[in-house]
Amino acid sequence: MNLEKISSAYNLFDKSINLLKEDLDSSYMDALVETGDNLLENGKIMVEDGKPTEKVIKELEHIYAEFLDINLSPEEMRQVIQFALVNASKVDKIQPNHQMTPDSIGLLVAYLLERILGPKEEIKILDIAVGTGNLLSTLTNHLKQNKVKEVELFGVDNDDTLLAVAGMSLKMQQIEAHLYHQDAIDNLITPKVDVVLSDLPVGYYPIDERVVNFGTKAKSGHSFVHHLLIEQSILQLLPGGWGIFLVPKNLFESAEAKSLLEVIQQQAHFQGILNLPNDLFASQDSAKSLLLLQKRGNGAKQANPVLLGGFPAIKDKEAFAKFLQQVDNWINKNK
Repeated sequence: MNLEKISSAYNLFDKSINLLKEDLDSSYMDALVETGDNLLENGKIMVEDGKPTEKVIKELEHIYAEFLDINLSPEEMRQVIQFALVNASKVDKIQPNHQMTPDSIGLLVAYLLERILGPKEEIKILDIAVGTGNLLSTLTNHLKQNKVKEVELFGVDNDDTLLAVAGMSLKMQQIEAHLYHQDAIDNLITPKVDVVLSDLPVGYYPIDERVVNFGTKAKSGHSFVHHLLIEQSILQLLPGGWGIFLVPKNLFESAEAKSLLEVIQQQAHFQGILNLPNDLFASQDSAKSLLLLQKRGNGAKQANPVLLGGFPAIKDKEAFAKFLQQVDNWINKNK
């Protein structure tokens, strides 16, 4: 990966986004999507109601030509888009549930999944709260680099702006995916898959009548959306399939945790939970863990012991490598 190429491409990408943002009087995120869509049309600029102006069109045509000449690889393209999304979160003051999953976490998920699944000819993956698609694309690029022949991707989100970002980003990385604009708590129209993964949104689900048949619904008041999505994800897995979720570190400390555990134990094997490095998060309150579940059936069995622990700080390379070796040993023992 060429950092100089990425830096040059990002500067051009950001410049074009800001030109559109100012001329269209739009958010940075909307201008980002439009910039990506224009580039996907080989720099052909969409004009609506006389906007952007002729002056801006000429500037954009020059910037787009420079950008396309850089000829980025899919992973380099993902990095450029990621930097733009980081900037969007600052400029547009995006709420935490709508921010993208950091690269370091995506790579840890990719590493775990690759080791757990072993050699595979093909795999179907669903992100049940796909957001900007950064977790899905990080994982896909990693799997393709490591010789998984065919990865079929599905993503669901109820936010049309985030889904537009995901669609644009994946196309620019030459990644094919089936994206669906729907409430993931409703009956999903995606097929059953080998893996469901997601950086789950955290909070309360507001429509109580939609969750009456969920085992994870609250006894009174609104239910936790991350509990509901874990239950929905298990239903969407093929027998023996895996669920890997980014969840709050205190997931099992709430009063509603009992019903979540009951649902997991009825339908899946609780295979592990790993605390992510504290230095990846702004505070302990925002710290997250990786939850590993495996749907019952097709030879799946309960791991012994359950994988528990916490990743050391990434900058502590020796401790981090030692912990990854322990995870490898656990995976080999429980295959």
